[in-house]
Formats: sequence, C-alpha cells, structure tokens
Amino acid sequence: MRVSELPTDERPREKLLAHGAEALSDAELVAVLLRTGRCGEGVLELARSWLDEAGGLAALASTNVHELMRRNGVGPAKGTIVAAALELARRLARERLEGRQVVDRPEVVADLLRLRVSEERVEEFGCITLDVRHRMIREHVLHRGARSHAEVEPAEVFRQAIGDNSHALILWHNHPSGDPTPSADDLDLTRRLAEAGRLLKIAVLDHIVVGRGGFVSLRRRGVLPLP
Repeated sequence: MRVSELPTDERPREKLLAHGAEALSDAELVAVLLRTGRCGEGVLELARSWLDEAGGLAALASTNVHELMRRNGVGPAKGTIVAAALELARRLARERLEGRQVVDRPEVVADLLRLRVSEERVEEFGCITLDVRHRMIREHVLHRGARSHAEVEPAEVFRQAIGDNSHALILWHNHPSGDPTPSADDLDLTRRLAEAGRLLKIAVLDHIVVGRGGFVSLRRRGVLPLP
C-alpha cells in the first residue's frame, strides 16, 4: 500500500507533525527520510525491508553512504540524506558526552559506541579519556584489525591519556562476531593496562566490549575494582 492510500493520521509525515517524531516507528522515520518508494513497493515497505536486510537500526547506523546507495531503490539523493541523518545522530551522541556529561555508568559509553562500532566487520580497540570529574575529554581509536593483548602496549594507550591531561580512562573494543562476551585475552589485557594505569596514577575505570548482542562491562564482571 502506498502512503497516499493510508488514512491521513497513519501517514508518517502527518503523524510526525501531529504527534512528534517520537511517535513514529523506526521504519516510519526512515520512510520520512526516503520520501518515496520504488517501482512496485511503497516507501514504508521499502523502509521496513531496508531495516530487515540491514539487521535493524543499529546495523543501519554503521552503514556508509556507498553501501546505502548499493541497495535497490536508493540512489545518491536518498543515500546522502540517510547518511547525513545517521551522522548527525552519531555527532549528537558524542556531543552529549564531550565535556558535559559525567561518564558514571557503562550504558553511557555503550550508547556512544553502539552507533559506530557494534556492526564493524573488523575489531577496533580504543579508549575514552576522562577529566578529574570523569567527564569525557576525547575518544581515541588505537588499533583496528585482528588483535591479541600482546599487540596493545601500555605506552600506546597512556600516551593518549597523558597528552589529554586525563585523570582516568575507559577502554573499549568491539566484537565483530556480535557476541560481546569477553575472551581470556580481553581479561588479560584489561588487568595489564589497569596495573600500568595504577603506576601512572591514571585509573582504568572500565573496559566495555560491544557487539550486536549488547555490551559487557568488565568492571561489573569484577575484573576491575570499583573506583
């Protein structure tokens, strides 16, 4: 069914105007961005199938503009509009953290990372540096690709922390498999970096592992002591 054939109060744009954007489903919001469907498929059906094929909103958020444009029915106009909207969402999530919000819960970091790395096809490892009040200073990507704990040197991590004049940091990485369960290698690396931080008086507050299935906080797992 085409949007024009729907009752007025069920059309995405009209629904948004009447009730606000929060009243729309993920598919309806994507349909507003796409504006039109393709031959034989209305815009709502296109949006739903697009989300299903991508694996959900989080997966779509990690898709670059060239991947968006390879989808049937999505050309440069639609692809760039959706890519711009997703990038604005990522920047907003980052802006809410940088220099403003106290990073006092693993969920705060996980929400930031899920927008960007949960659907990465390769592993990324990095850290978030924090000021004396545990507010975010900067996010650093330190390693990309296959990793073992021996390949991440404390000097590489703490060089960034010292350069940012940070008082603490949070480690993070993603699991491309989608399962955020930490490996023995993850645990060894976390303990090694926490010990290095203790000597440098820069506390390692947590290590967040992100995957499509959610996230794991190694502090909550008891691998790191409470700050």
